[in-house]
Amino acid sequence: MNYNSNLFLSIGKPIKDEYGRIVGRVASFALTPNGKFDGVYVESNDGKFLKQSMEHLTFNGAEVTVTSSIKSRASVLCDQIPLIWRKDQALRDLAEKRKISPDLYQELHNNFETVLSQLKKDVQALSEEADNVVERCNEEIRTLGYAVVNLELEHEIGQVDEEAYQSAFTLLQENLKRANTEKSDIVTIKSKLSNIMLGDSNKQIEEISIEPIKEETSTETDNETANAVSEETANAVSEETANEVSEETANEVTEEAVEETPTEETPTEAAEETLNETPKEDPDETPEEAPDLPEPPVVVYVKEVGKAGI
Repeated sequence: MNYNSNLFLSIGKPIKDEYGRIVGRVASFALTPNGKFDGVYVESNDGKFLKQSMEHLTFNGAEVTVTSSIKSRASVLCDQIPLIWRKDQALRDLAEKRKISPDLYQELHNNFETVLSQLKKDVQALSEEADNVVERCNEEIRTLGYAVVNLELEHEIGQVDEEAYQSAFTLLQENLKRANTEKSDIVTIKSKLSNIMLGDSNKQIEEISIEPIKEETSTETDNETANAVSEETANAVSEETANEVSEETANEVTEEAVEETPTEETPTEAAEETLNETPKEDPDETPEEAPDLPEPPVVVYVKEVGKAGI
């Protein structure tokens, strides 16, 4: 940034954060030999001096606002990491299309991996810092809550007059609103960082397993298809065999039933069959001779002499 006389108007003026809290005052500027503003010397509320980067400050005339370091760093990370992903994916596409050599691809891919590894470390460190800020906001909200309750109690029993009560209550409510707003912003930033890390993990898993998954899926699909065809063929054969066996068994049972089951006949039909079965005498046929019977025994009667009157 070139020399700008308006920046010097902010010397001695308060510096506020994004939520309106005064964090210090502008003490002086740091300039390079060619007149470029390199930073701002700030007197913090605790009396300490520090050099603040120009990229974290916004100047609007005499008003100076410092942007949250977590917000600015998170914004950079949220832009850089997806950009590196896209570049690495484009590099991979070029390698698959054989537009670059495998050695060149591997070299550039390793460079991207190195940058991503460092960015992921920055994300982890920033997430831990965000957790600390959220905890600080929670502690501030609890303290402000106790302050409001005590103010209400003292006002209720008449220890604090109405004017002092209204002034103190307004001050506490403003700080409570700021603390809640800051906490909400930091939680949102932490969620974005978590999503980036989760997306990176899913991307790595997909890159590592994309080829094996395709092959295994194809093999499993073929195996499942073959098993399905085998099962269908086996079922079809079983059904045909069962049908044939059932038909043969049914035919055999039917034939046996026909042979074994006596036909019910009416009396008239039975009488006719009996007459038909009785052999008729053929006049030309000589009747069979009766079998010879044994001769009757000869009985001899013997009379005793003298008793019969002879």
